[in-house]
Amino acid sequence: MRKKNLNKISLGVCMWPSVDMPELETLDVTFSFIKQVHLKAQSLGKGLAYSGKTSYLPSIPPVMVRSIMTNSLDIFLLAILAMWLNTTATPFLLTGFPGMEKAHHLISIPLLVTYISILLGNGTLLFLIRDDRNLHEPMYYFLAMLAATDLGVTLTTMPTVLGVLWLNHREIGHGACFSQAYFIHTLSIVESGVLLAMAYDRFIAICNPLRYASILTDTRVMKIGVGVLARAGLSIMPIIIRLHWLPYCRSHVLSHAFCLHQDVIKLACTDITFNRLYPVVVVFAMVLLDFLIIFFSYILILKTVMGIASRDERAKALNTCVSHISCILVFYVTVVGLTFIHRFGKHAPRVVHITMSYIYFLFPPFMNPVIYSIKTRQIQSGIFRLFSLPCSKA
Repeated sequence: MRKKNLNKISLGVCMWPSVDMPELETLDVTFSFIKQVHLKAQSLGKGLAYSGKTSYLPSIPPVMVRSIMTNSLDIFLLAILAMWLNTTATPFLLTGFPGMEKAHHLISIPLLVTYISILLGNGTLLFLIRDDRNLHEPMYYFLAMLAATDLGVTLTTMPTVLGVLWLNHREIGHGACFSQAYFIHTLSIVESGVLLAMAYDRFIAICNPLRYASILTDTRVMKIGVGVLARAGLSIMPIIIRLHWLPYCRSHVLSHAFCLHQDVIKLACTDITFNRLYPVVVVFAMVLLDFLIIFFSYILILKTVMGIASRDERAKALNTCVSHISCILVFYVTVVGLTFIHRFGKHAPRVVHITMSYIYFLFPPFMNPVIYSIKTRQIQSGIFRLFSLPCSKA
């Protein structure tokens, strides 16, 4: 029969030299799964510690020495220990609008209106596409993916934003913060991928209309959606996983009311070269590549349209692309604007950076349903039927 009371190991968590007043926290932690590693280290006459000026993992009293790990299980257990300590460490502090704390309640009003509008607009699109059989086409399936992505971004960011502005609830645990950063960055890449898939849909519809139904079958659309989601999720995972292992010894105050990878790594007191370079590679390899493919696909679409003899047919073909082009401009203009502010606006007021980040996360989800409801007749008809149905029953 296993004992109910597990052995407890008292871990001294060493802080880092960059802290002005080094402090020592003693954690009375219960975990039997690390006991075998501790016993092995004691048998070697050496404790668990990393060499160098910075201690990445806690030392186990009474001795501190180099880590000699010859078993992959030991390394795995130590990684679990490092991640556990990070998730139980001092929480991060979110930031609203610095210097404008008294106006937080007023600032929250337009944000709340935008939040509700995004939920209603994208939720309505999803409902219409699911409910109306006339919209069961590849073009609208991709639009549903875009609406779901916009909902995901908004639902991921806005709860913590409103919590900070309304309740001044600034604390967020490491695990919750890293999860939020993962979903925010993943969904941003998903949106770029969905816009690329929508460009592919328009390319097939205009350049190869006779084979449109045979190429973009429901199965293929589903595979494209899964591929877009998998590409984004797997590409972001390495940098987010590494956040769990980094030591955080500087100020725990973040720059926004939600967690972003680039904010979190500024608080780390170790080499973050990988976390700085990898996102740049991802942006160039995915977001920029997506934009270039979309751009060249529309060059081919325009070339095909210009070859149509009838002016009315040319206008009709181009009109089917207007909504998608508008969504592309909204997304990529906000991306470029945010990038320029961060790179070249270092002397700009901090409020400008924060406001631009809210525009980046809220403007595309807000505008996409508006664009499609104005420019797409099928969506307009669906909306009219949706709101006229209660009236007709009455």
